[in-house]
Order: sequence, then structure tokens, then C-alpha cells
Amino acid sequence: MTQTIDTKTVKHVATLVRLGISEEEAQKFSGQFSSIIDYFNMLNEVDTENVTPASDIANAENVLREDVVKPSMSHEEFIKNAPKSERGYVKVPTVLGEE
Repeated sequence: MTQTIDTKTVKHVATLVRLGISEEEAQKFSGQFSSIIDYFNMLNEVDTENVTPASDIANAENVLREDVVKPSMSHEEFIKNAPKSERGYVKVPTVLGEE
């Protein structure tokens, strides 16, 4: 089952993601996207009836270490070393919105 992605669709998607592409690039991508979709369609035809689903092929269980509390600087030391502080908090430049 061959499914084609036409250049009109490629250009539309490029516009949505704010990419400027030429007609030549649209034709190239059209062919590439169509090949990718054909490949996925081939995968859909594979018989997986007797295949056990595998969500983790390494069978790893909780590979994270336990959290261990270690001594560190006090709140007062931390605030003292901050470039700016206000009412016991580190003051940083505004990133979003207005001050």
C-alpha cells in the first residue's frame, strides 16, 4: 500500500513549523516522507500475534541510587553567597512578565 505525501502537504507542514523551503526541497521531502510512511505500513503488516510485548528490553529494575542526605551549607550561608537576595530568598532577574 503506497501512500504519498504531496508537495502541498509538505509546504503546509513547513509553514506550520515556520520553515521556508523551496519547491525543489518540497519535492525531495515529499518522496522521503512517502518512503517513511511506506516503511511504517510494512511494519504494520508484520505478524506479531505470538510475540510477547517488551517495554524494557534490558530488564533493568530501579537502576537509580537511593537518595542520601549529605552535609551542605546552611540556608544563611547560601543566601550570604548569593549575588542578590531579598527577604531570605535568592533574587534573580525577571525572565517572564514584568517586574
